[in-house]
Amino acid sequence: MNAHIITNPTNRTVSAGTLTRTAALGLALTNQLLSAAGKSVLPIDNAQLEQMISTGFTVGAALAAWWKNNSFTPEAIEADAFMARMKKRVR
Repeated sequence: MNAHIITNPTNRTVSAGTLTRTAALGLALTNQLLSAAGKSVLPIDNAQLEQMISTGFTVGAALAAWWKNNSFTPEAIEADAFMARMKKRVR
């Protein structure tokens, strides 16, 4: 089995990239919520700079996380595999 693919109980796979992008989005959203609540997440004295960095991190993580097709359900993973087979067939 490839190291970059995680197997789920239904014998389908969720890619490591999907999990990584989702984790990055979760961290960015947590950071954004803490920053909005006034908690100093980054060791920066200037609150406005901290807010800009936090917002930029959230926007960047959100774009990276959902730019690609993130398949979590067994049906979506199966559909991705079907699409890959169809693409191979066309070439």
